[in-house]
Amino acid sequence: MIPPTGERKSGTGHVSVRPLGEADLDRADEIFRVAFGTFLGFPEPKTFFGTADYVRTRWAADPHAAFAATVEGEVAGSNFAANWGSVGYFGPLTVRPDLWDQGIGRRLMEPVMDCFDTWENRHLGLFTFSHSPKHLELYRRYGFWPRFLTAIMKKQVAGSAAVPRRVLYGQLPATEQPGALSLCRTLTGAVYEGLSLEREIVATHAQGLGDTILLQGAGSELDGLAVCHCGAGSEAGEDVCFVKFGAVRPGPDAADRFERLLTACEQLAAERGLGQLDAGMSLGRPDAYRRMVDHGFRTWLQGVTMHRPNEPGYSHPDAYVIDDWR
Repeated sequence: MIPPTGERKSGTGHVSVRPLGEADLDRADEIFRVAFGTFLGFPEPKTFFGTADYVRTRWAADPHAAFAATVEGEVAGSNFAANWGSVGYFGPLTVRPDLWDQGIGRRLMEPVMDCFDTWENRHLGLFTFSHSPKHLELYRRYGFWPRFLTAIMKKQVAGSAAVPRRVLYGQLPATEQPGALSLCRTLTGAVYEGLSLEREIVATHAQGLGDTILLQGAGSELDGLAVCHCGAGSEAGEDVCFVKFGAVRPGPDAADRFERLLTACEQLAAERGLGQLDAGMSLGRPDAYRRMVDHGFRTWLQGVTMHRPNEPGYSHPDAYVIDDWR
């Protein structure tokens, strides 16, 4: 999620970009909150996002893909890249508000684009606010094009019946987890060739951020998966279960599998004692969006995903995928 720049300031000192270090995390987190809170007009920007944590979680997932911009030696912004196999995305890219429109965002794009080159991702993406012409133009310079409005949705958890053949990755014996990851790669690869959520699944488990739902099919394959963050200290925040990514196996019964996955996500939220379920949905997948609405989800924020190249990637109408690239 990338906030627009604000008014132009003058007098920026020497800008450099380097890896984001552990000692930088508190300051980077503060800038992240203030940048979003300032743009959205939050009365106390430093408290924006509450107990949700995007900076520390993404740094811990891959410190080599986290970058800091400094001005005269002081942290002025940060950016993060994520490697999902054939797909890469980045964010949050944030800059200290008093330094907006000074080219710092462009400097923070450079190492991220280098990551994508190294990883050889075929399809790249980001989420930003659709009413921010400056950012649409900034990312267009790097080959990104706005394609789909994306709804950030939520629903109150009402509890749900147990979903048959639902397994949690974190509850599997360690000896069975590599096999589960292989099944996940097969499922996501069927959605889009080379798409892999292995790093997200492992990072979510290793950091204790939540769990990954695995829906077993009739045979040995998976019917669906959902990487979920749960509660304070994760990307969800207090009393929230956030579906960072979800997908079901394509085919004639994909819609039914998607309904089952939504119910399984709500079951996990209820088991964890969480009152709200959050998820993002590309409006380029209209049937999946309609089924989320029918399930009780409502949009509270809307943005746009930008893609490189200017193609839908896995955001095609027949895909039943939950994601928003925040």
